[in-house]
Amino acid sequence: MKKTLIALALIAPLASCTATERGAGVGAATGAVIGGVATNSVGGAAVGAVIGGAAGVLIAQADRRGYCIYRDRYGRRYEARCR
Repeated sequence: MKKTLIALALIAPLASCTATERGAGVGAATGAVIGGVATNSVGGAAVGAVIGGAAGVLIAQADRRGYCIYRDRYGRRYEARCR
């Protein structure tokens, strides 16, 4: 039963619409599993879910194919099509 719940928690986020939502869902589910196993507590799973979700969002947003991040002469970052 425990393995089934873990598998469902990892597969369910893949049904999300955008890459950012999928990244957040997969990161949160993975973080919750790792946090729960590492600390053997619900609190550890909750902290792992928060950290994993945030990391998933950041990774998903950074992975836009065909776009690169540049800096202008003032040091500001901007995103544009790769040259």
